[in-house]
Amino acid sequence: MEISSNMTLELSEKPFLIEKRIDLLYAILKEGSISKAAKVVPMSYKSAWEAVNAMNNLSPIPIVQKETGGAGGGGTKLTSYGKNLLKTYTILKSEQNKFLERLTSLTDMDSGTLKTIGRLSMQISARNQISGKIDKIIKGDVNANVVILPKNGQELFANVSLSSLINLDIQKGQDAVAIFKSSNVLISTDENIAISARNKIKGKISSISKNNTNSEVIIDIGHGQNIASIITTGAVKKLGLEVGDEVYAFIKSNDVMIGK
Repeated sequence: MEISSNMTLELSEKPFLIEKRIDLLYAILKEGSISKAAKVVPMSYKSAWEAVNAMNNLSPIPIVQKETGGAGGGGTKLTSYGKNLLKTYTILKSEQNKFLERLTSLTDMDSGTLKTIGRLSMQISARNQISGKIDKIIKGDVNANVVILPKNGQELFANVSLSSLINLDIQKGQDAVAIFKSSNVLISTDENIAISARNKIKGKISSISKNNTNSEVIIDIGHGQNIASIITTGAVKKLGLEVGDEVYAFIKSNDVMIGK
C-alpha cells in the first residue's frame, strides 16, 4: 500500500497554489508564453488565464506578468516573486513526499499496526536540531560514526548503533538532522582545551539569558543556524562570556542523535 496526497497552499481561505497551477507556472517559465504553456500542461487558453488571474488576485505581489513589444512580439513571464514561490513550493512538496514515504513505511493495513503512525508526531525535548547532509559513515563492529555536514561546513559526529543505522536507512548524501540537548553542550573560549568531546563547533555568542543558577547561551554558527547551551551562571561569569565573543561548543558524539 502506498499513501499519496496532493498539496494545496491557501491564501484568505482560498486555493492559491495547487499542483495544476504549479505545472502551469513551470510551463510559463520555460515557454515564455501562456498559450504555449497551456498546451504543455495541458489546459485551455481561457483556463490558463483564469488560473493566472486567480493567483495574481490572491497574491500580495504579482506572480505572472505580460511583456509587450520586442522582436518576438511580447509574451508572458514569471516575476521574481513568482520564481521564489516555485522554489518554495518545490521544497515543501519534497518534504511532503518524504513524510508520506515515512508514513507508508510505518503503516501496515493487513496487520493493523496503525499505532506506529504516532511516532511521526512525537516531539522531543532536545533543543538543538542542526540540519545538514550525511557526509561519511564509518562502521565498527557494534556502532557507527556518522558525520553530518551542516551548512557552515563544520563536521558533526554522531555515534549510533548499527541497528539504528539500518532501521533509519541512513545513507551517505541524505539530508539529516543532528539532535542534541542544550545541557550536553559545553562552552570554551579555548579552541585547544583538552576534552573528550568529539565535536568542536566554532561560533559567536548572539545572546545570553541568565537567572541565579543557570544561563542559556545561544551561539551563532553561521548560515542561520544556532546552538543553545545551558551552563551555570557561575561558569558564564568565570569564563567572562559576553555577546559577540567567539567561542567553541563541544558535544560528545554519544550525545548526538540523528533524525531524518
